[in-house]
Amino acid sequence: MNPEIRDWLQNHYFSVVQPILKNHDGIYPLILASQQGRHDVIEFLLEQNAELDVIDQYGNNALWAACYADNSDCIAALIQVGININHQNLASGATALMFAASSGREQVVEQLLAAGADPTLKSHDDFTALDLASTRKILRLLSKLVKSGD
Repeated sequence: MNPEIRDWLQNHYFSVVQPILKNHDGIYPLILASQQGRHDVIEFLLEQNAELDVIDQYGNNALWAACYADNSDCIAALIQVGININHQNLASGATALMFAASSGREQVVEQLLAAGADPTLKSHDDFTALDLASTRKILRLLSKLVKSGD
């Protein structure tokens, strides 16, 4: 383990011996590293067999957190190892694609769609990513897919 990752773990109260376990605040290192856009830490945690199905207190997975960070390297690393790209938030039913569409993260929307995110999934309020599109580019990207049935 390199010193920078060791410091990151210690500074956020994660175990250096068992680095994939949540800290005393109930935060998983994979989620926090994703929120912070720490690709190096994510790669280390994945090498340590971090579980991909962990969620934060709001019901979001690490992919959602990486989308929040707007970090394409983190998103790609998580998708490559098989994280559930269509994970739906427990409270709202929203997906990372819905979040990215609603928050104007155009490159994230493109990346998620290219990786196979389902644009037809609906939140508990019956909204799709298309319904939540916040820019014209996102609207065009999603409407093409929904109309074509891809």
